[in-house]
Amino acid sequence: MATNLVSAVMQFLTPDMIAKIASVLGLDRNVTQKAISGAIPALLASLADVASTPNGARQLTNTLTQQSASIDSLKNLIGGSGQNLLQETGANMLSGLFGGGTLDAMAQTIGKFAGIGEGTSKSMLGMLGPVVLGMLGQQQRSAGLDASGLASLLTSQKDQIAAAIPSGLASQLSAAGLIDGASESLRSGAAAASAAGGRIAEASGRTAYQSGQTASAAARSVTASQWPYWLVAAVVLGGLAWFAFGPSREDTVAQLPPPSTTRTATGTVGAAPTDLTVGGMNLANQVNASVGSIRTLLPGITDAASAEAALPKLKEATAQLNEVNSRAAQLSPEGKTILVKLIVAATPTINQMCDKVLATPGAGTVAKPAIDELRGKLDALARS
Repeated sequence: MATNLVSAVMQFLTPDMIAKIASVLGLDRNVTQKAISGAIPALLASLADVASTPNGARQLTNTLTQQSASIDSLKNLIGGSGQNLLQETGANMLSGLFGGGTLDAMAQTIGKFAGIGEGTSKSMLGMLGPVVLGMLGQQQRSAGLDASGLASLLTSQKDQIAAAIPSGLASQLSAAGLIDGASESLRSGAAAASAAGGRIAEASGRTAYQSGQTASAAARSVTASQWPYWLVAAVVLGGLAWFAFGPSREDTVAQLPPPSTTRTATGTVGAAPTDLTVGGMNLANQVNASVGSIRTLLPGITDAASAEAALPKLKEATAQLNEVNSRAAQLSPEGKTILVKLIVAATPTINQMCDKVLATPGAGTVAKPAIDELRGKLDALARS
């Protein structure tokens, strides 16, 4: 039986790690805990939506494969020297999967729920993204799942994910178009099903009324304890079945507002992510992979010998960015905007690393032609 993904992530986020996140964000620990409790199921719900199409499932699988940090190594990165890189990389990965607009909407909604600013909320999502993806990747590898199996895993846990969304946040996510009414009804239905027997009986009575059952006023005034036992059992079971399998119209217990966006063909959670795949290459994933390779290579260049050794891989990463640039013209306007955001977010750190290499005696002279070419490709992508 697959591990409950929400529980696995929350257990990984120990009190010490949450305290580190709170410190980095300058937040009270309790506020941070509240924000995280909403962010984790919200992220998993959106990942389940991404995986609901074959192309999305492949895109998610590629992202998990390319994530270099293991789940355990993230414990040292959060609040450590690699904090900024982790946060930036996480935001880039989530933007590539969800689309920048969806990530911004999620940050705004969770920020409103927890009482924190949108910018702070987005920074938190950037830190939590690698954790959620790392745990999902660990589950995928341990079970030997391909893209289809990963999609099935997430689909099988949609009920648990919906039930984990905190009270008060689900309606806000629905209003923002990040989940639909069906998910919120499920969360409310699960809560109602676990309530006291009296509440179940009342809900069962309403279910009977909505199913077209007719009864006289006198019959409705009779308490459940006076009904025949078989009828009580039938009504209660009918109520529970309605909660689990009933139509997605407005739930009579939760009194939900209708979702603000039209339900899409991609699944039940928000809008479909923008497809950045051109000719079989996911450009967002390729950019993340190339940038990751560059960030690994540049710090290792400390002299002429190490610069010579790094040149082939540096040129290879530059060639990959050139290939992305040649295909970027075929993206939609929204896709181009997302790609530019990825490049713009990554460029400052890369430029700092390049400047350091160029200032290193011996290494700078050897690496300069490759670095100039790399910077040219990044500039071209930023203008695409």
